[in-house]
Amino acid sequence: MREWIKRGAWAVLALLALAAPRFLTAAPLDMLDAARTRAIDPAEDSGLNFPGSAFFFAEGAFDPAPGALTIQSEHVLGLADVQTAPATMFRGLTGVDSYRALNCLTSAIYYEAASEPDEGQRAVAQVVLNRVRSPLWPNSVCGVVYQGSERTDFRCQFTFSCDGSMARLPSAAGWARARRIAQDALSGLAYKPVGLATHYHTLAVRPAWSGTLQPVAVIGAHIFYRNPGFNGTPAAFRVAYLGRETQSGPALRVWPVKPVTPVEDLAAPYAGVPVRIAPFGAPAAPQAWRPASPPVDDGLPQSTIREEYRNTGRPLI
Repeated sequence: MREWIKRGAWAVLALLALAAPRFLTAAPLDMLDAARTRAIDPAEDSGLNFPGSAFFFAEGAFDPAPGALTIQSEHVLGLADVQTAPATMFRGLTGVDSYRALNCLTSAIYYEAASEPDEGQRAVAQVVLNRVRSPLWPNSVCGVVYQGSERTDFRCQFTFSCDGSMARLPSAAGWARARRIAQDALSGLAYKPVGLATHYHTLAVRPAWSGTLQPVAVIGAHIFYRNPGFNGTPAAFRVAYLGRETQSGPALRVWPVKPVTPVEDLAAPYAGVPVRIAPFGAPAAPQAWRPASPPVDDGLPQSTIREEYRNTGRPLI
């Protein structure tokens, strides 16, 4: 009897193992899917990513320093305590100077940060104007924007001015947005998050000079830096804007000078050709038509053009 009970128990367990999947409902599976959805890292969601977003999802790698300026924007991440740049109006001495300053700053904003949010474009504008006030750079807006644009090794201060980017026609809407931000910046509206920053680069690169400067903020796809020591303090930004804009675009490239061909070499093919010079004021004598020398029989088919028209186009002499 005991043996039959054991065999019956094993049979029941086998039946339960086969039938158990049929009794599972969809509710537990839905709960597992929901749990997996909640566990997805935001960095793995393609809808939340953009170039350089790894900086924002790197937990603890770029925590704001104590006392860093708190900015209520999803595009701005403060990395250090900053001092706002002095509010300064950049007004040209003449209408032409003002137009050039506005156009140069608009170009820098558009070609450097056309795809950036407004915060990113305002930050680029502030870096340009910070340089204008610093003795380390030219004291004009266009001079700062196009510094080094004459170089042929692509080492200009703002790469768009020497790498051919300006050959691309800007979009009307993008240019209008960049121009509006440039007008606000030139009117004295300082952008606080970048403080006294004078350098920046995209998050996709790491220049050699970045290790010598103090990072202050990540805004959009750029990280901004200020100079260490005295050159990074408000006292260093003491240069007054003179309002003179002597250029309105990139400087002319310094191309290698092509050697000049001597006149003797240019005239060599014409040596021995008689030159007729008529007396000054005398009417030119009409040139009489003279038949050309008889053609050499080269074995080719003879021309079918009428005799009186065969010399059309030949020189008179």
